[in-house]
Amino acid sequence: MYFPVAGIDVNPLIPPAIAFGISFFTSMSGVSGAFMLLPFQMSVLGFTSPSVSATNQLFNIVAIPGGVYRYIREGRMVWPLTWVVIAGTLPGVLVGAVIRVKYLPDPAKFKLFAAFVLAYIGFRLVRDIMEGKKESTGKPSAEERFQKLVKEFNRANKKGELPRIRVRHFTLTSISYDFYGENYTVNTLAISALSLIVGVVGGVYGIGGGAIIAPFFVSFFRLPVYTVAGAALMGTFVTSVAGVAFYQALAPFYPDMAVAPDWLLGFLFGIGGTLGMYCGARVQKRMPARAIKIILAVCIFFVACKYAWAFLGG
Repeated sequence: MYFPVAGIDVNPLIPPAIAFGISFFTSMSGVSGAFMLLPFQMSVLGFTSPSVSATNQLFNIVAIPGGVYRYIREGRMVWPLTWVVIAGTLPGVLVGAVIRVKYLPDPAKFKLFAAFVLAYIGFRLVRDIMEGKKESTGKPSAEERFQKLVKEFNRANKKGELPRIRVRHFTLTSISYDFYGENYTVNTLAISALSLIVGVVGGVYGIGGGAIIAPFFVSFFRLPVYTVAGAALMGTFVTSVAGVAFYQALAPFYPDMAVAPDWLLGFLFGIGGTLGMYCGARVQKRMPARAIKIILAVCIFFVACKYAWAFLGG
């Protein structure tokens, strides 16, 4: 099947199948999978114009609701954190779209940029994995207690919802919530500043920012991955809607270059992503947080090294 905007010919069953596999694992940590889907489009399908960034964000719009629905249903959405992320990333993603079209239309330069972004994400994850391994406080973490609680529920064959997140307060300076008997407090202004920077990078790359901000929440702000996944996905969804609209609006100003998203290809990826995210969100509470991080780190570094090597070799 030929996709005229992307300029590629591919079996229509391949995009949803690939998207399902990627999103199933990445959605467990609050990442839509767009950061891995973009390398597939560029390196495997040969889709390298700025339109690929917009198409990637279209994938987010179609795919993310399935995962978000599951997190909301299970009471694992920290809504104040979600609103702050959206408010910060939204203006940033629009600035990023302009940078992508105006300054990074060349595939080689964009791949180098992507390699740096992915390497940074991978570094944050690896550092968090190593620090978690060295911890010897003797006190089980919230994530470990969560896993224990799930196992106890399964052994007892109890039916009913697991305890939900309870927000204590939400102000201009801080957000505080409880998670399985432990309280977490983060600085609202710090989250806003981080979200703005992430929005710019995500707008350029075409990922909405979730792949960058989720590892930051876990490694820098020390928030449990089970509580940030929903907020990161919801933030990615809203900013992706704005990103796609902005890329579409920019298209008439660049008639010699594919800027608007490939709607059909994006929807095909999104269909697979929807199923993958829903299943990933459902399975997440049974997966050790460390295993989720390791899977992501391996995938990220593989793609980052591939892009950097291609740039240096080219």
